[in-house]
Formats: sequence, structure tokens, C-alpha cells
Amino acid sequence: MTEDFYCEEVLSGNTAVNKVVETENVLAYHHTRPFYPVHIVVIPKRHIVSLLALEKIDNDLLLELFDVIKKVATDVIAEHGACRVLTNLGKYQDSKHLHWHVAYGEPISREVLN
Repeated sequence: MTEDFYCEEVLSGNTAVNKVVETENVLAYHHTRPFYPVHIVVIPKRHIVSLLALEKIDNDLLLELFDVIKKVATDVIAEHGACRVLTNLGKYQDSKHLHWHVAYGEPISREVLN
């Protein structure tokens, strides 16, 4: 996997994605290799390494990001009754680009994905 899948593949257009919501600064799309039956990724279009790298200058972007997360989560809850919203840090964060997962259902077996 690349260091920043989201910049190098998704935002560059090298990997096509099924968009859910797009604003000027944020993109939400169906995960390309989902871990859950419903698995949507929400990313800022500007590179930010992780939640820990956010600074005060990012406050407007963070508000826009959370507006999109809220909309996606509201839609998933309306359809399925529940969802998870999470981000990963450190060694749990495969791609070094801030991203949030909005997911519903039990994890899909990795054997099914391969």
C-alpha cells in the first residue's frame, strides 16, 4: 500500500470511487475494499496526516469534514438503524491521510475479500 492512498490514488483520479457526498473540501465515498457491509470513507481533499496533525488553522475544514460525516452517518442510520464513526492513529492508520470511516454491520471476513 502507498503511504497516502487518498492523495496518490483517490484524489488524483488513479483509483475510481463511488462518491456519496462531495463538497469543495471534503469527499465521502464507498470504501474500495470494505471491512463492513456498509463502509464509507470521509476525507479532506487537502493532505493532513492524521487527527493528531490538525491545527487551529484547520478549524473551518474540520467543521466541513464533520458536517459531511454527520450527513453520511444520518443517512446510514436512517437506512440501517445504526453506524460506527471512527478514525485510526499510529500503526492502526494504514494510509497517512486523515480519514474517517462510517460503517454499519459486522466486519466482513478477510477471506471473503480476497
